[in-house]
Amino acid sequence: MRVHHLNCGSLRKIPPLPAEPATDPAPRARAVVCHCLLLETDSDGLVLVDTGLGTADLRHPRRSLGADWVAYAQPALDRAESALRQVVRLGYAPGDVRHIVLTHLHRDHTGGLPDFPHARVHLHPDEYRAVTDPAAAHHGHSLDRFMPAHRAHGPMLTPASEDGGGEWFGFPGVARPRGLASELLLVPLPGHSAGHAGVAVREGDGRWLFHAGDAYMYHGEIERTPPLPHPALEPVQQGAETDVAARVGTRDRLRGLRRDHPDEVTVLSAHDPWEFARFADLTG
Repeated sequence: MRVHHLNCGSLRKIPPLPAEPATDPAPRARAVVCHCLLLETDSDGLVLVDTGLGTADLRHPRRSLGADWVAYAQPALDRAESALRQVVRLGYAPGDVRHIVLTHLHRDHTGGLPDFPHARVHLHPDEYRAVTDPAAAHHGHSLDRFMPAHRAHGPMLTPASEDGGGEWFGFPGVARPRGLASELLLVPLPGHSAGHAGVAVREGDGRWLFHAGDAYMYHGEIERTPPLPHPALEPVQQGAETDVAARVGTRDRLRGLRRDHPDEVTVLSAHDPWEFARFADLTG
């Protein structure tokens, strides 16, 4: 399996924190990213983990993403950053993306769905229930955040198969995307959305790459003691969370995962630009 790290949507710029020069040789303000993964697999074609902003979002941002969100997030609206354009630049056709695995259904993660209408879209069962069960909408879960423009084409939403209460490094409730031979898991990371989950990918060397979605937004939250949030991102996290205690608990479990299993798991998040730069540098 080959893994490509893609930024599928630059958002507003945020300043570096004083602690940042230790990991950034040229500390400067950076645009918040939409960190997605493109997996080249032997058995399942291309698998996209999250989709960032799509081409329709970039053509009609206020209609597709919402005027208030656009005013706050300040997306760059660069079509070259869409997953569709990046897939084509790598020499593939859009139809080669056969599967999309989503951490959750917020707009900055689902914008590319209409660009791959034939792909099967895999969700953790809790997130699937939140968007398909009318009772979930009554409790203020994901339906109101799953933008109508991103689901107008009728995406093939598919709940992952719950693995009999299986665990992954002590995280319970693991589910497996249906119909994929590759070793991918959806691991519940509660607190951000109703069924928010990380996506664990077993690489060829046996290590796990773990896309933790929006469970944290700045690497200082899991790398530093005490946790160091970014003041520009913390209000975004707090505004989106469904359960503050669960979200903080998830963050602390990720801290433990990173601390206790550094040789087995590499953790990444969806929006941290300094973290994304590390992976982009490693993969060229």
